[in-house]
Amino acid sequence: MKKHEVRFYSSSRAFNPSLSLFHNTPLGKVGYARKKNSFWMAATRLAIATITLIAIPMLAIAAEAAGAEKVLYEFTGGTDGDSPRHSLIFDASGALYGTTFDGGTYGAGTVYTLIPNSDGSWTENVLYSFSGGADGGYPDWGSLTFDSAGNLYGVTYGGGQYGVGTIFELTPNSDGSWTEHALHQFTGKDGAQPRTKPIFDAKGNFYGAATYGGAHGCGAVFKMTPGSNNTWTYSVIHQFMDKPGCIPWVGLIADTSGNFYGTTRNQIGGCSNPPLNCGEVFELTPGSDEKWIYKIIHKFSGGKGGSEPVFGLIFGEDGTLYGAARTEGAYSAGLFYKLTPSAEGKWSYQVLHQFKKNVDGDLSEGVLASDALGNLYGTAGYGGLYGNGTLYQMAPDSNNTWTFSVLHNFGGSGDGAAAIPGPISDAAGNLYGVTPNGGTYGAGMVYEITP
Repeated sequence: MKKHEVRFYSSSRAFNPSLSLFHNTPLGKVGYARKKNSFWMAATRLAIATITLIAIPMLAIAAEAAGAEKVLYEFTGGTDGDSPRHSLIFDASGALYGTTFDGGTYGAGTVYTLIPNSDGSWTENVLYSFSGGADGGYPDWGSLTFDSAGNLYGVTYGGGQYGVGTIFELTPNSDGSWTEHALHQFTGKDGAQPRTKPIFDAKGNFYGAATYGGAHGCGAVFKMTPGSNNTWTYSVIHQFMDKPGCIPWVGLIADTSGNFYGTTRNQIGGCSNPPLNCGEVFELTPGSDEKWIYKIIHKFSGGKGGSEPVFGLIFGEDGTLYGAARTEGAYSAGLFYKLTPSAEGKWSYQVLHQFKKNVDGDLSEGVLASDALGNLYGTAGYGGLYGNGTLYQMAPDSNNTWTFSVLHNFGGSGDGAAAIPGPISDAAGNLYGVTPNGGTYGAGMVYEITP
């Protein structure tokens, strides 16, 4: 166990596990996985060219805001974990939970918790080290989820009996240890290499998305149904195909009616043959006889309209959807957008911000967070002043315009790098997140930023 001296945070900031039940808020192979990790490590060292600023309609751009960063924990790359890529979650006591892609006892990733201590420090405790075998390995993006009994659920991108990932449960024991159960072994035909956050419904079922595999090789949305004696039944509720939609890069969000929303990345390698392969936002609505209705609510066009909405959707209070496109845009650095529903069931698309690489960020692809004032927060994995990414805020006003602010530019070695996983917020509006790279040991870190 390792400690870093920081400010103490009270349990009033805790995450309530029951809010994951359809609440209208945010929610390969082993060798291949290792190569992917090496790629991301190298990518953070790329220099990013300067782009000229121009005005953006309907958007007031603020100067950089001061965001005070506190380092809660720096991973060493050893048994404590390496390269945290999951967004964090709170438990009821104010402890944080997440995963690392690498490291741990067997080098295949970990599930960990960070516990606040009364002396102002945080203690990291590894709950489970993946072996890369039948238990899974290399949890990548997405997030963990608690059920109402305090069990943790998640997915692994690799490992498993077929090498393409698992769905797992971690159950706490009375002695403080945790027991891991692999609830499903992905075969490839039923989905592969999931990056997702499990979402529970009121009946105890949970849902998620597999990035690849399935009947058409484009991924699938799945459902896990609980049975007796801690058994679960896996079923596919939607198979993606190249037209329309392919590669649901990460997870789903749900509205209060039980409808799901998500994004597809489509053609990896860029927006070829627009608008067919530039990504889309979709809706899944439950129908009769356990059938689900798939509807495209926006198809990205490339160019100034953006491409590859890789991660993050979040609902506003009025049912508006907000998200970020990873690439294309006016400056080839992605954009931030909103989708507004109409009474006729159509959605109107509006770009709120165009990213400008080394000015305010590049490749925004993390999950989004919100606070009580309606401000939205996200991360850009690269770009910014130091090329290591930014944490930004979108603030609304009464005139239906939005102000974009950079709260923090990640500095690299001692400050974190590749801030791809998005932040979460506590009740006081403080933001918590991880960087897969950077930190003192180059293995990533956990941070807190006060806007």
